Amino acid sequence: MRRKVMLTSCLLAIAAPALGGCLAKAAFDVATAPVRVASKAVDLATTSQSEADEKRGRELRKHEEAIGKLERRHLREQAKCDSGDAEGCEAAVATQAELQALVEAPAR
Repeated sequence: MRRKVMLTSCLLAIAAPALGGCLAKAAFDVATAPVRVASKAVDLATTSQSEADEKRGRELRKHEEAIGKLERRHLREQAKCDSGDAEGCEAAVATQAELQALVEAPAR
């Protein structure tokens, strides 16, 4: 019996520093939680410069892709017009106007 009590005392003596660290860590986590939550909220609410640059780059690429698509369509319609297709000429004129408006408009 005495040996069992002694063994238990030794185990508690060994485990006490580890348990103290756990309690200190838990107290630290509780104390710093509001700061971490607030900083995360601010991070989610703001846009960094690199994120803004990436967004602007995506918008420019989409604008340039739309211009390229219209240019290719205009070339096809112009080729039909050159071969004597009246509908191709009308479509080419309409596409040219659409393309001109897109080129003059800044990318959003």
